[in-house]
Amino acid sequence: MEDSSDLYDSYETEAPAWTDHEPQHVEDLDNVECLRRKIKYYFMNPCEKYHARGRKPWKLILQLVKIAIITIQLVSFGLSNQMVVAFKEENLMTFKHLFLKDYVDGGMDTYAVYRQTDVYDHIEYILKQYGHLHNITVGNHEYEKNGGIYTPLSVCQDFYRNGTIYSGNDTFEIDAHVDTGEYPMSVHAPALSSRMLSVRLTFVLKAINLQTVRHRELPDCYDFTVIITFDNQAHSGRIKIDLENDVDINECRDWKVSGASAKSAILTLLFDCLIIITCIVSSTLCTRSVINGTRLQFEYTQYCMKYCNKEVPWSDKLEFVNGWYILIVVSDTMTIIGSILKIDIQTKVLTSYDVCSIFLGTGTMLVWIGVIRYMGFFRKYNILILTLRAAFPNVIRFICCAGIIYLSYCLCGWIVLGPYHEKFRTLNTVSECLFSLINGDDMYPTFKNMKQKSNLVWIFSRVYLYTFVSLFIYMILSLFITIITDTYDTIKQQQQSGTPTSELQKFLSVCRDLPNSGVYRLDENDDCSCCREKCIFISYHVNTKCT
Repeated sequence: MEDSSDLYDSYETEAPAWTDHEPQHVEDLDNVECLRRKIKYYFMNPCEKYHARGRKPWKLILQLVKIAIITIQLVSFGLSNQMVVAFKEENLMTFKHLFLKDYVDGGMDTYAVYRQTDVYDHIEYILKQYGHLHNITVGNHEYEKNGGIYTPLSVCQDFYRNGTIYSGNDTFEIDAHVDTGEYPMSVHAPALSSRMLSVRLTFVLKAINLQTVRHRELPDCYDFTVIITFDNQAHSGRIKIDLENDVDINECRDWKVSGASAKSAILTLLFDCLIIITCIVSSTLCTRSVINGTRLQFEYTQYCMKYCNKEVPWSDKLEFVNGWYILIVVSDTMTIIGSILKIDIQTKVLTSYDVCSIFLGTGTMLVWIGVIRYMGFFRKYNILILTLRAAFPNVIRFICCAGIIYLSYCLCGWIVLGPYHEKFRTLNTVSECLFSLINGDDMYPTFKNMKQKSNLVWIFSRVYLYTFVSLFIYMILSLFITIITDTYDTIKQQQQSGTPTSELQKFLSVCRDLPNSGVYRLDENDDCSCCREKCIFISYHVNTKCT
C-alpha cells in the first residue's frame, strides 16, 4: 500500500528549513516533534494508521459495507420507480389512442386539423369515447366521483372578447382581452368563430397500478387529469391538437391483498432503517475527522505564529480540510433523506417518487465517487487525483471564459436560426445541439436540416456552424487538454524530485518516523512525552533558517 498523499513523505533534504526558529527548550521540542507526528498521522491512510497505532480501519470497513447496501437499496427502488413511470407512460399512450381520432404512434408533432368539420368531428369523437369508456377500455379506468356524483367532462373555449377580421381588405378590429367560456358536457361541440384561440376538454379518470403486487408492494391509486387542447392561437388555418396528462398518486382508501406475505415488506423497511443507522454512524465519524483536522490546523497555525512569526498560507490551511470527508457527509445526508422518503412511500404516507429518486441517486453517485479516495492510497492512482485537484482552479477559470463564448453562440443561433431549424427553436435545444457538435455528434444532420427558405440565413448558418466547430473543437478543447496535461507533468516532476513544495510539507519532512516505528503509540499513550534524545539531536545539529 503506497502513501495516500505526498504531505508526509520523508524528503531527503540537506537542511530542513523549519529548525532554526524552533524552541530550544527540551519540553517545547517534545511538543513540536509531537505536533509533527500528529499531523503526519492525520494524513496517513487506514493501513498506515493501523501499523502506527494498531487501530483497525473501522471507517474504511464501514464505507465499503455502506457502498454495498446503498447500491442494493438503489437498485430495489429503481425497479419500483420504473414500474411507476412505465404505468404513467402507458396510460398516456392509452388515452391518446382512446380519445384522439385516427391517432398513430409518434404522430403528435403533425397531429392537427384544417377544416371546421374536422374540428367538430374530433370534439364529438372525444365526447362519445368518454361516454362509452367502460365499453371500450381494456384497463381498470373509472370516472372520478365527488361525493357520490361523477365529475363531468368540461369543455372550455378561449376567445378574444370582441373583434372583426376582414383579411380581404386588410382591416381588422380586435379586443385583446381573452375571455373563457365553459360549456356543459353534451353531444355537440361548441360553435367556432374567427376569435377562437383554443378549445380545451378536461376530465379526470382513475386507475390502480396492480403490477406492483407481484413485487410484494401495495398498489397505488392514480388520478389522471386528461387535458385535450385544440390550439388556434396562430390563426394560420392549422389547429394543432395536443393531449396532456397530469398524474396524482394517492393511497388507496380500502384495500385487501391475499396470497402474499407481508414479511418481504417488513424486511425492506428494516433494511432501510439499517441504511439510515449506517449513514448516521458514517457521517458522525467523518464529522469527527473534519473537526480533528480543524484542530490540527489551529495548532499548526499557532506554532507558525509563535515560533516562526509568520502566517500560514491558505493553500496549507486547506490541506487540513479533507474534501472526501465532506463529500461523505453530504452523501450520507442525502441518503438518509432519500431512505426516509422511501419508507414513507412504502408505507403510503407519501408518493414523491421523483424526489426520493433524486436523493437516493445523488447519494449513491457521491458514495461511488468517494471510492476514488481509496484508490488514491496507491501512488500510481494518486497522481491522477492530485492532478485533478491541482488543475481544478485553472479549469474553472477556463470554463468561465469559454462559457461566455458558448452563451453568445447560443443566443445568436436561437435568434437567427430558430425559425428555420428545429434544433434552434429554444435556448435549451440550442445548447444541447451545440454541446453535441463540440463532441462531434450529430454534425451532418445539423448542417443538412437547415431549411433553405432564406438564402441570407442559409449562408449565415454555414458561417455560424463552421466558426463554432473550428473555435471549440480545434482551439478551446485543445487548450483545455493542455491545462490538464501541463498540471499532470508538473505533479509528476514533483513526485519524482521528492522536493517539498509547500511550507507544510517542509515542516513534515523533518519527521522521518515510519508508521511501524512505534513512536506513534507513545504519542497516544504518553500524551506526547516521547524520545527526547531524538528531538534534541534534530534541533541542535541542524541549523537553518525558517522560511
